[in-house]
Amino acid sequence: MRNGRCRICNDHRPEEDPLAAQQSPAQSLQALAAERVDHRFKALPPDAEGLTVGALAAERRDLFTGGFTTPVLALSAESVEANLTLMETYAERHGLAFAPHGKTSMSPQLFARQLEHGAWGITAAVPHQARVYRAHGIARIFLANELVDAAALRWLAGELDSDPGFTFACYVDSVRGVELMDEALRAAGAVRPVDVVVELGAGRGARTGARTEADCAAVADAVAAASTLRLVGVAGYEGEVPDASPERVREWLRRLVALAAAFDAAGRFKGLAEGEEILVSAGGSAWFDAVADVFAEIPELSRPVLQLLRSGAYVSHDDGHYRHLTPFNRVPEEGALQPAFRLWAQVVSRPTPEQAFVNAGKRDAAYDLDLPEAQVVRSGRDGSVRPATGVTVTGLSDQHGWVRTDADADLEVGDWIGMGLSHPCTSFDKWQLIPLVEADGTVTDYIRTFF
Repeated sequence: MRNGRCRICNDHRPEEDPLAAQQSPAQSLQALAAERVDHRFKALPPDAEGLTVGALAAERRDLFTGGFTTPVLALSAESVEANLTLMETYAERHGLAFAPHGKTSMSPQLFARQLEHGAWGITAAVPHQARVYRAHGIARIFLANELVDAAALRWLAGELDSDPGFTFACYVDSVRGVELMDEALRAAGAVRPVDVVVELGAGRGARTGARTEADCAAVADAVAAASTLRLVGVAGYEGEVPDASPERVREWLRRLVALAAAFDAAGRFKGLAEGEEILVSAGGSAWFDAVADVFAEIPELSRPVLQLLRSGAYVSHDDGHYRHLTPFNRVPEEGALQPAFRLWAQVVSRPTPEQAFVNAGKRDAAYDLDLPEAQVVRSGRDGSVRPATGVTVTGLSDQHGWVRTDADADLEVGDWIGMGLSHPCTSFDKWQLIPLVEADGTVTDYIRTFF
């Protein structure tokens, strides 16, 4: 089941906007390539105005000499491919299904690549994200949140009833939430029940989720009483375990596994059809090694278990927050993720020997976790590249980066500084069209985002 490919209906009514109608994944990629390049997209060459994205990609321009303006965010083609392959291999090795969290990139092109690399489906957090996924042909969606918005539930009911091949599941963590879902779905005339998993909270003071096993049972009872919902499993997010440590995280994951077993013993999954699996899900980007270890301990239940991992930041990784917390630091024999982002900005002012300013700021660079890290300098004179020795980003204004330099640092106006970024989610969401760049600077594609 994990490697099953998405099935989607192809007989939808055509719309005027090729990006607005639901499409197959292949049709989605064709539509994205047909989009016109214009002023909406930062950093793209002004002389490419009016070309389609596909035509511009076919020109295979050089990032540095092909007319791109600064600042420009680049995504390494080699690193993205390496990361996709690594997580596919990891999931297969540990017997995990994989629904990477799409909120990281909100990119249909990267979703397609993730599905090609064995993903079971794509995880969402809010209804808008699920709508983007459906518009671009995603047939399996796991929404890691409780969905109580009546308008969104009306839309969901329509999607489920119109497409028998569409698979969807979301959290429930309260009796009131179940009541709101049931009311909205009954008002919408929903035919297919919505699959739900009870979310176990990660502990006192954590984020969402029912706090105790008794609370979880009460939520499950409410689901059983609602004809519009169907209980299919349990889930949660171990990244919210207070004062997280390997021991505390594994302790909470064992509670999650025990909850699934207790629900099964009580006959709570009797609504599943022949051949369907019990869904047990966890797994952000910090503790998926613990998830793999504990999910391997799931006892034999009345039916097979879909062990669903949801890590999302891996596709680009980063040079800050996730570089420090990735589980591959703890299990280096499993491999290593590669940071894929580099933000290039130009030195526009060098007022003193100790100070410089570049033309990239908060509107261009992720800064919610760590400041950008100066890594390399590309000479504005001859294009040579050298390490950014003695160059440190110390702050960001809206459109300027503050740079401190050693007195003897070799840096002048016109040079380009290549910076590593921290936190993939807030890197992707600042750019609508991101050049995918090979190691020699050749731009091979443009990654469209929908935030």
